Amino acid sequence: MNRTTQRRAGRFAATAAGTLAAALALTACGGAGAQPESNAGAEASVDPDGIIEAGISYALSGSFDPMVASGAVTVAANWHIFEGLVDLNPVTKEPEATLAADLPKQIDDTHYEIDLREGATFHDGTPVTAEDVVFSYERVLDPASGSLFTPFVDFIDTVTAVDEDTVEIATDFPFSLLNERLGVVKIVPRALVEQDAEAFGAQPVGSGPYKLVSATPDDAIVFERHEEYDGPHPALAAGMNWNLLSDAAARTTALTSGTIQAMEDVPYIDVNALGESATVESVQSFGLLFMMFNTKVKPFDDVRVRQALFYALDMDKIIETGLLGNAEAATSFLPKTHPNYHEASTVYTYDPEKAKALLAEAGVTDLDLTILMTDTGWVKELAPLVKESLDGVGIKTTLDIAQSAAQYGKTDAGDYQVMIAPGDPSVFGNDADLLMQWWYGDNVWPQTRYYWDDSAEFATLQGLLKEAVQQTGDEQQQTWNESFDLLSEEVPLYPLFHRKLPTAWDADGLVGFEPVSTTGLSFLDVGVAAK
Repeated sequence: MNRTTQRRAGRFAATAAGTLAAALALTACGGAGAQPESNAGAEASVDPDGIIEAGISYALSGSFDPMVASGAVTVAANWHIFEGLVDLNPVTKEPEATLAADLPKQIDDTHYEIDLREGATFHDGTPVTAEDVVFSYERVLDPASGSLFTPFVDFIDTVTAVDEDTVEIATDFPFSLLNERLGVVKIVPRALVEQDAEAFGAQPVGSGPYKLVSATPDDAIVFERHEEYDGPHPALAAGMNWNLLSDAAARTTALTSGTIQAMEDVPYIDVNALGESATVESVQSFGLLFMMFNTKVKPFDDVRVRQALFYALDMDKIIETGLLGNAEAATSFLPKTHPNYHEASTVYTYDPEKAKALLAEAGVTDLDLTILMTDTGWVKELAPLVKESLDGVGIKTTLDIAQSAAQYGKTDAGDYQVMIAPGDPSVFGNDADLLMQWWYGDNVWPQTRYYWDDSAEFATLQGLLKEAVQQTGDEQQQTWNESFDLLSEEVPLYPLFHRKLPTAWDADGLVGFEPVSTTGLSFLDVGVAAK
């Protein structure tokens, strides 16, 4: 029997203020993509019985259920376990048909038909059906689901099973980013999830190239090849062992000794030395360090004061000294490498005299400032440099450095002035709208963190975002440019820089490996070199 998602009034508002609050605190484009080229050359040089050994820097926590998984480890693991109808390639960020047989066929402005890949099966051997697709979308769209991904697919009105292997998606309005967004929802087997959702989250079953065998916190995640997989990214290794090595020295030693073949999160200080025995590449990411203000507390309700703090920071020194050059000072909300980059109307360079003048114009003297910062390793390294810059323009600066959960507890209680913290929602998608919606949508951030949602500028931004997603091409880019300009001028929350992510691997031991621009490692189309 065909089932259709039911449109739910107010589902965005219901989800945003509640279910996003906890998840957002702890987590962190292009046109239609073609299918990837054949891996025939790579397959000829790999050991089909080889096991990929990887070094993972982040702790394992939370469920693997893709409806709620938001941790760095579980999200990366799910690239290999699950499939969406259309997914973004982890390396190229281009959309490609995965569980779908091809990219969606547009019927009219708001209707699309999608055929499932013939022969697709879940890891337990059961076929993937249109009913599973409808179920997967329904559960994410349900505001009671607790999924932080609901707002990212809220443009969908209905998903209907046309027959056993075809679905139709209807959108609320012409939505130009359909291909970029469909992968937000991963397809799961309805029967298993309904039988025991909690057990499914611990031992997930997807349709991807690898099956999860076991996951032991502080030890390892073990995968094996899904032999019946018939999609675009067949597993080139018999399995993978993801060694959970939070200690950077332990990861580095494991790589240089040959215990692992790839590691993420290379410490900046070790990049050159590690490059003597392995391949190391720093990839420019969207991942950023932002400065956020409590705009309901004076004097940060005055945009001149917010701007003054940006001009006061010597970003060149902070990046060169604290990150050894592995970042790019923000010239817009997006990094220059993003396909929708636009240099913002206001670009902050180190200008202490301008910072002092703006403070004077705002009537602010003897500013006594406490800045919340998270205790992430590379963030802590920057803290003294931030204080030095602000002290240099006459701001008496105190640093409050603590774990992320504790700091967001203070912001959510309104008990703070300024916060500096990292973030990277590009693990969920790379289009400009999704990245802006994460921090500037009608959600917990402007409502209960930087308290900007009742401003005229916030209303203007919401109008621009709604307009842009219904546009295409140059017209869409221009509307986004207006959004970038507005954010650069108002800076309630705004990036200081976008950092580079160093990854290291044994180029002789792995075939086809490429680093990604987010946390995590991708081993799609990667194999162990034949000896």
